[in-house]
Amino acid sequence: MKKVRITILKTTLDPELAKEYGVEGLGTCPLMEKGQVFYGDYAKPDGFCDEAWKAVYQYVFALAHGAETGTFYYADWIKTPGVAICSCNDGLRPVIMKLEATNEVSHA
Repeated sequence: MKKVRITILKTTLDPELAKEYGVEGLGTCPLMEKGQVFYGDYAKPDGFCDEAWKAVYQYVFALAHGAETGTFYYADWIKTPGVAICSCNDGLRPVIMKLEATNEVSHA
């Protein structure tokens, strides 16, 4: 099993939905910041949002086990093997992440 690098590409806020459904003063995610890097395999990285992990776990697990060589998602979604662009499941302020297979062996 290999490690998967998770890079936070951007934090977003849907102002229309936030205005209608969010609490007063809602902003982007307070837990994740653009540029943060985490490494995962089957276990959630330290400091990584629990809800975001639920949303991307299956992609991290697949990439950690070599899915970059197959057509798990790559052939019709992402042009680069071993990469997935995913978001957390927060509908008002989703965080966009880049998942990348690495050659680093996981010791977990």
